[in-house]
Amino acid sequence: MYRSVQRVRYPPFDHENSDPVEIPLVEVLLESENPPPPNLRIGNDSSWIIEWREETEGDSSLPKINTEVTTETLPFLMRTRNGWYIDPDPLHSTARKMIFPGVLVLVVALMLHALEPALISIAIIPDFIFTPVSIGPLDYPLMILIAFPIFIIPILLRVVANIMDIRRQNEYIADPLSSPEVEISNISVDGAEISKISFPEGITATRARVQVGVAVPKRDVLLEAIGRSKDGQPAPGMSTGLPERRISTADEHGTGVGESVPMPVSRGRLLLLEPMRVQDFGPWTDVVDESFILLGPSNQWPGNIYSAMIAIHWEIVIEASKSDGTRMKWVRPINIEAPNNVVSIDKLPVRSGRVES
Repeated sequence: MYRSVQRVRYPPFDHENSDPVEIPLVEVLLESENPPPPNLRIGNDSSWIIEWREETEGDSSLPKINTEVTTETLPFLMRTRNGWYIDPDPLHSTARKMIFPGVLVLVVALMLHALEPALISIAIIPDFIFTPVSIGPLDYPLMILIAFPIFIIPILLRVVANIMDIRRQNEYIADPLSSPEVEISNISVDGAEISKISFPEGITATRARVQVGVAVPKRDVLLEAIGRSKDGQPAPGMSTGLPERRISTADEHGTGVGESVPMPVSRGRLLLLEPMRVQDFGPWTDVVDESFILLGPSNQWPGNIYSAMIAIHWEIVIEASKSDGTRMKWVRPINIEAPNNVVSIDKLPVRSGRVES
């Protein structure tokens, strides 16, 4: 039996508005039948951190977990990060950028309307701005009629974008794409070589890259490590887990907080690629020939290693487009042997958990 220590402070879904120091650092003593990787530490104690090290004196008091340690890609990652995926409609990103201006305009309009008598008496703002507009038997403030449409535009854009996403997903389900022929060689933490690539008819590959990330810790193991029950208060950064469905997303584990993917179709596998919140990648390489080289991330990451708390996952992503203009991604997990050296990266690379970002 091998024993090692895992220390995790994984970023929550809305990490932009979270102070890492205020989120508890989860430390566990891992017991497994397979050996752990060489010591690795990504991040630091004052921020987000992923650490896996050998046991030392004083670690025996840590909560103990017994889980599998393997270099084989876990089934949940093979289900959710393998094959063809549809890029969400660009209107999702546009709508999100318009939320703050829309709310700001509405709040300012309401404040001006509330202060209307005082503003008119001191003649700071022209009177015509407060002129009511008659629509039917009622009068409405002009400012509200201007501000409210601006406020609801992002909502309307999201509705339109979701309709477009659902239409594209249904079209794919009715006529799924076959897998491309891709031969990968010389795989290492420094990158990979594509020796042959051939896509189905009507698909044009544009660019590709290698990327690595850390998957969300398993919910029940994380709750056990901090001494909370499955049906009790969730861990910091998690919401209450939702009932399982046929499509597995972070929302069901209580880590997506309802916004990770924009409205997937509720049959078949997930067709919108959910991002890993901890992710690093090499540069994009244009696909112009049947063979090319993909460079790895600038930081020296460990190879594939999977456990319930820490799962380091490597994959190749190829962007492509269909003849009708639909933007697609093809994702394939790759296995990279762990180098026999200690890995230390000062900062954990964190990104948004929203697909459209």
